[in-house]
Amino acid sequence: MRYVELRNIRRLFFGHEEIARQLRVSLNSAKVTAYRYVKQGLLVRVKRNLYVLSERWLTFGKNEVFAIANLIQVPSYISLMTALDYYQLTTQIQQNFIESISITRTIQTEVKPFLFTYTKIQKKLYFGFARKERIFIAEPEKAYLDAVYLMSCGRYNLDFPSIDYEKMDRKKIERLSRRFPTKTRSLLVKNEHF
Repeated sequence: MRYVELRNIRRLFFGHEEIARQLRVSLNSAKVTAYRYVKQGLLVRVKRNLYVLSERWLTFGKNEVFAIANLIQVPSYISLMTALDYYQLTTQIQQNFIESISITRTIQTEVKPFLFTYTKIQKKLYFGFARKERIFIAEPEKAYLDAVYLMSCGRYNLDFPSIDYEKMDRKKIERLSRRFPTKTRSLLVKNEHF
């Protein structure tokens, strides 16, 4: 079986072009091969023309899964409780549930065992994230504000008592919150986390 040759691909994820190059076949043959290997459970199809070796997928750490999340929906960044958990700012631990913010659309996609969710926000609120260790992730204060904003819109449930506010920069929260609607700032004041 030629699957063994695909192990020589060093990238975390790859497309039909890499399969064709590695197996020295045409692009059409690579597409057929990818389809067959997904059916056989040898490859994981993350999205159109984006694959991962199944044996690697099962060993991915948090950063690798977050890197995949950034690619499923472009542009996007890890945020909300997923980011707060990453920074160890919440007692709510999420297993196999990755939350991201996007400016294109709100969607969910499952790539077992993970459920990737993307919540659309206004373009003017798409800020406050950085690239860290190959992933785009919200700064702690922005992840918190994203959650409060979505809660103020009735689109998210935030467990305020689970958040460790002592580890966040309150002045930064106050400064960043000025860019959010009044209802978001009112919710911050109401819950005495401002």
